[in-house]
Amino acid sequence: MFNTQGETIVAIATAIVAQQGSIGIVRLSGEKSLAIAKTLFNAPGKQPWESHRLLYGYIRHPDTKQLIDEALMLLMLAPRSYTREDVVEFHCHGGIIPVQQVLQLCIEQGARLAQPGEFTLRAFLNGRIDLTQAESIAELVSAQSSAASQVALAGLQGKLAHPIKELRHTCLDILAEVEARIDFEDDLPPLDENKIRIQLQAVLKQVTQILATADRGELLRSGLKVAIVGRPNVGKSSLLNAWSRSDRAIVTDLPGTTRDVIESTLVVGGIPIQVLDTAGIRDTSDTVEKIGVERSRNAAESADLVLLTIDATAGWTEADSLIYSQVKHRSLILVINKTDLAPGEVIEYPSGISTEINTTVKTAAAKNQGIEDLETAILQSVKTGNITAANLDIAINQRQAATLTRAKLALQQVQETINNNLPLDFWTIDLRGAIQALGEITGEEVTESVLDRIFSRFCIGK
Repeated sequence: MFNTQGETIVAIATAIVAQQGSIGIVRLSGEKSLAIAKTLFNAPGKQPWESHRLLYGYIRHPDTKQLIDEALMLLMLAPRSYTREDVVEFHCHGGIIPVQQVLQLCIEQGARLAQPGEFTLRAFLNGRIDLTQAESIAELVSAQSSAASQVALAGLQGKLAHPIKELRHTCLDILAEVEARIDFEDDLPPLDENKIRIQLQAVLKQVTQILATADRGELLRSGLKVAIVGRPNVGKSSLLNAWSRSDRAIVTDLPGTTRDVIESTLVVGGIPIQVLDTAGIRDTSDTVEKIGVERSRNAAESADLVLLTIDATAGWTEADSLIYSQVKHRSLILVINKTDLAPGEVIEYPSGISTEINTTVKTAAAKNQGIEDLETAILQSVKTGNITAANLDIAINQRQAATLTRAKLALQQVQETINNNLPLDFWTIDLRGAIQALGEITGEEVTESVLDRIFSRFCIGK
């Protein structure tokens, strides 16, 4: 993918679904874009073909003159475009046929079908954006909550790239000072080691602070998987329905109604949460229910957080103890449901269990009571508190975290080298390692394999 510049690329830049969507966009980028546009698009009247002007007209087959679509066309000439190349967009009628026909005509006129993320890759290679901004674009497109989109927008505005570049420049300045003493030792005053130590400590402190955002960044991007488990008829499905404010799950008084795992996606405190309502866990001879019970156990095992739900009217039962023994190694919140049917009831737990369970929430799902308390407990369990976009301007992703960890280790090694009074040549080895790692984050130093890995995750047309 790396050496793709010079060719004109084309792709459908909007989601295309039959009988849905009023507009479909076909995007061209490259030196042939304008020529292809003039071949395919007829703008009636005296509309000027100027950059950043929307033209109205018709797309026709260049040979047969058959009308393909009535459309709008947007010209964005280099360098004032997303890719810093000539870019043309055909805004066609939505659906499948019109955009596919326009796409095929562009290919017949010499354009090549774009690879995933190739438009954004060209924006990076042409210096319009850095690598953190490119990743933020992908994160913005896939954001599952407003908080995640705000973090992506902050990254797109350079709020991560700016401090990383400053840290790298500081390391480059230190390296220059050290190498100057190696090459011109007799002509320069002695190196101020104390100043170097202070600078390195400041850089290391900021690197550590940025690294600390990795977990919450991953939480905002990937979300949290929460499994509601318990024995049959304790109100798991009612809890899901009350929480999601929908009738996703069938609720009856018959135990074993839920036969499979039911999923619902919610957003709590800016965090996307995938809620899994599972079949009641019990021994059963019913073949279908037995499959559902096994899937429930698998869901609990894969979940980030388990909501062990019990019935307040029945109290803690032997069956609850059996389920608890299967999930107690997971992060767990005990949900005491149906409290409206057993007001003031005190639950008695077997010896030891009461001290093992740290978080308990009381709910009456049938009456939509206790849901806010449950959400608060979930936020506390993942140690996020009241997350807002305001204090999440920087939230690094997994690639950035791994690279920044390398930079941190290299900086720590430089400090150890100084403390051990080793020659200046040894200082430069790890300084270069830190500079290399910091440069990989923003793309100032990056390999083709890294770019391929990043941009292959983009959708085609972005």
